Amino acid sequence: MSEIVAETEIPHSAAAVEATGLARELTDPLLFHHSRRVFLFGMLWARELKLDPDPELLYLSAMFHDAGLLTPFSGVEQRFELDGADHARKFLLEHGFAVEAADVVWTAIALHTTPGIPVRMGPEIAATKYGVETDVVGAGLDRLDPDQVAEIVAAHPRGDFKAEFPRTYFDGNKHRADTTIGTINADVVAHFLPGFAPVSTVEMITGSPWAS
Repeated sequence: MSEIVAETEIPHSAAAVEATGLARELTDPLLFHHSRRVFLFGMLWARELKLDPDPELLYLSAMFHDAGLLTPFSGVEQRFELDGADHARKFLLEHGFAVEAADVVWTAIALHTTPGIPVRMGPEIAATKYGVETDVVGAGLDRLDPDQVAEIVAAHPRGDFKAEFPRTYFDGNKHRADTTIGTINADVVAHFLPGFAPVSTVEMITGSPWAS
């Protein structure tokens, strides 16, 4: 049976259904509802901007994009975005997707916190970024149909997102604070972790082993 929210059908392929189950199991309600909203807002933006993403790939990108915050998928200390991207790519390949499709999802997740670049890339990558920005900081919210926005939030409530998400964001990065240096993630760590002072790019240049 189809599930439709804000004139958008939720993908119900075998891979999408399994990804939904994993998101429920491996994350928490806050991130599950956030991930579904990212997909739905991403689809609204795709219509608004006349993008043509593959809904299944966009859905998989959305469902795994923050998974690395709660589950250390990789044994290597790396940015949380890469944890989610690596896990999603493995998931797609194990489910018979083409390497090209897996790479699209990997890129959408790996770049979803990077300013400027993903919105100039393929439709799934751009739509993921637009969906994330709308749900997290309200970017472009005034350009979307308010009735459709209300329908999305009714289906996937925000709860106390403004208070809870920054803490979840921090909890997923506090044990690997150095990986956030040079990214927007460092702002979150610095807000919650007293004494965290990421090395600036200028300090890295002037402190390099070069003589001049």
